[in-house]
Amino acid sequence: MKKILIMFLFILLQLLLVNSLSPKKHSSPKPNAEITVMGFVYCDVCSNNSFSKHSYFMSGVEVRIVCSFKSASSATRETVTFSANRTTNEFGLYKVAITSLDCADADNLATSCQASLIGSTSSSYSSCNVPGYKATTDQVVFKSKRSNLCIYGFNALNFRPFKRDLALCGKK
Repeated sequence: MKKILIMFLFILLQLLLVNSLSPKKHSSPKPNAEITVMGFVYCDVCSNNSFSKHSYFMSGVEVRIVCSFKSASSATRETVTFSANRTTNEFGLYKVAITSLDCADADNLATSCQASLIGSTSSSYSSCNVPGYKATTDQVVFKSKRSNLCIYGFNALNFRPFKRDLALCGKK
């Protein structure tokens, strides 16, 4: 139950950040279609695969994203495959926007996506540099009703310290 709550909070935070960090566009007769693939990277200080009060988001972490979108429509048999490397921002967020796909048929898209940790570009995380969740294919899809926008939100990736701090996290 705790994992589900944490995942829900991550996805909610992702939605809020996408809306707050996206550039504001002037209204047009038909909005551009966009699919956004995104996720977070954090330091799992207590090495328990959950975001605790001691955890923090990590900026400057490189993540590789590989996705393949296949149309499940009987009228077309298109496949769009892409890969991209992204670096997390100050909120630990990485994202890729794909504007060439129509989100209107998100239910008819067969999707295969994976996000993987490449490494950290910052030396400030020397105390949290052991990969925990190194890769994920688990995702939640949100479709906006007000615009042609779909968000594929990955489960969070994480690093952890080499040694668990028992004074901070307990013996568990």
